[in-house]
Amino acid sequence: MSFYVDPSFFMLLAAAVAGAAFLGLRERPLKRYGLVASAAFLACLFCKDLPGLAVAAGFTVAATLATRWLLARPSSNARFYASVGVVLVPLLSAKVGAVFDQNLLGFAGVSYVTFKALQVLFEVHDGIVGKMGVFDYLYFLLFFPVFTSGPIDRSRRFLEDAEAVRPRDEYAGLLARGILLLLAGAVYTFVVAVWLHRFYAPSAWGSGPFVAELGGQVQTAYVYGLYLFFDFAGYSLMAMGASYCFGIRTPRNFRAPFASVDIKDFWNRWNITLSFWLRDFVFMRLSRLALRHRWFKSRLTTACLGFVFDMALMGAWHGLTADYLLYGLYHGLLLAGTEAFQKKSRFYRAHKKSPLFRAASWFVTLQLVMFGFALFSGQVTMLVKGAFHG
Repeated sequence: MSFYVDPSFFMLLAAAVAGAAFLGLRERPLKRYGLVASAAFLACLFCKDLPGLAVAAGFTVAATLATRWLLARPSSNARFYASVGVVLVPLLSAKVGAVFDQNLLGFAGVSYVTFKALQVLFEVHDGIVGKMGVFDYLYFLLFFPVFTSGPIDRSRRFLEDAEAVRPRDEYAGLLARGILLLLAGAVYTFVVAVWLHRFYAPSAWGSGPFVAELGGQVQTAYVYGLYLFFDFAGYSLMAMGASYCFGIRTPRNFRAPFASVDIKDFWNRWNITLSFWLRDFVFMRLSRLALRHRWFKSRLTTACLGFVFDMALMGAWHGLTADYLLYGLYHGLLLAGTEAFQKKSRFYRAHKKSPLFRAASWFVTLQLVMFGFALFSGQVTMLVKGAFHG
């Protein structure tokens, strides 16, 4: 059973939400029910994938033990690095295996659940999380609405919601909003995205007039970008909706990304939870380390190189293919260029609030974003291969 795809999932979800509503509207705690429901959904997810179930179960046990081990001595660098290594093994194996068309320790949801497990290790090592019960940890790690497709929640925020026993009216508001989010997400994914996908027909550069061929390639990039947004945003909305029904206010993942006025603004609006995770746990840490050891002469150089590394890692997280890696490197260079332009340019400082400048910046940003989607989808790779073989 695939989450947010198969009719059986939605039938089971309706039954699970009914049980959550029965408890929530009577002001009963939902945490234990949510953990049992998550176990049931994950059993259905892996019912036809026993190898995946075995790896997922092994990962869960290993991540739990590693976290408990680190909690005993959170300041130990040796324990921290060893724990991070243990947690990363399945994800790294899956990404490397995919390059050779092999499934090495991969399982449904490995990317998202790994980032959540890593987050807890970082927070424990930093002293932000001093204690976490086994069942609390398992609930955060295995919460079914976000298991396969995100968004990536934060452990402290999640557990605050999980522990809350809400008044009847407050939970009724969450339930109503959750149902509306589920419906909105379904429209995004199963109506708008499906309709857009009908027009997505990537093709090699033809022998027609240059302008016509260019127009066709631009249209393909735009259609794919819009399709990807409505498909992914739809899944995220449905995940948020299911979470709300269980009393968990999972954060939103998209905020009008095509209204962005620069690339930094775009990554504050697109796949927000992944972008912010990488910002907090990769970019900021790398920047602090570089500044502490004076690896580079200026803060601007540190920031620019940090953006490139951060986004290259994002591309690798999607997959170790040329398309994904180029997509990550492309956005890293765009972010670095934007940072340098905004910090160094007098023209930017003089005109950044001008409506004309903001309109022009929005238009340029949109074209850059759509070209990025052409990289992500493999459209550019196909054109390059066609040019060499033509």
